[in-house]
Amino acid sequence: MSTPNLDLLEMVAGQGFRTLVCDIEHNAFAPERREALVVAAKAMGLAVYFKIEGPEPVHVQRAADLGIDGVIIPHVGRLAETATTLATAKYPPLGTRSYAGGRSTGFSALDADFFQRSNRNFRCLPMIETAEAFEDVEAILAHHCVDGIFIGPFDLALTRGRAGYAFTEADRADIDQLVAAAKRAGKPWWMPAWRAAEQSFALDHGAEMAVVSGEHGVMARGLAQAIAALPPGVTLAGKT
Repeated sequence: MSTPNLDLLEMVAGQGFRTLVCDIEHNAFAPERREALVVAAKAMGLAVYFKIEGPEPVHVQRAADLGIDGVIIPHVGRLAETATTLATAKYPPLGTRSYAGGRSTGFSALDADFFQRSNRNFRCLPMIETAEAFEDVEAILAHHCVDGIFIGPFDLALTRGRAGYAFTEADRADIDQLVAAAKRAGKPWWMPAWRAAEQSFALDHGAEMAVVSGEHGVMARGLAQAIAALPPGVTLAGKT
């Protein structure tokens, strides 16, 4: 989702989707609207992941405090530059996440297993979308606070010196390397998969999650279908 659109959220849940990624990085999600969206999504039975603003600990902490299921961390570079941010996803002794109470605890008293259970369940997925992260993916996957990776193919193609991303042979070769690294580490991988070929690739290569539709794409396709269904001779400006 690109906006905190509660109507769309209800449609998404009604169509059977069960995992929601909110693109906080590129879009306008006011803090109070984020909270409302999370509450509504969780009530409808959806898992919620935030692609946060950037690789800064404060963004991880604020997202985690809303009671979401995990964070997708964009603009990751080499591990040495990002380890502090990754550590914010887990409570000590694994990481450095600060306890806040409230929504992230279900507004309830803590049981003896709360922190260990949170460390198991809250997922940290750094994006591999830069040449630096691509080169250091083995070390990133080995970090004890990392639960898997989210492949960012568009920025990855650009930072790897290509003119853009089109799921070409070169694009697939990079993704193949990342998939192989994730499998060696025994950790899952996610990718956006708008095209049928990408969806087939994700299925055939064992992706845990393929993000198959986005809010703006859904709206654009719906408008295109409405225009295509106009009677012959009728245009958006009137009759021809």
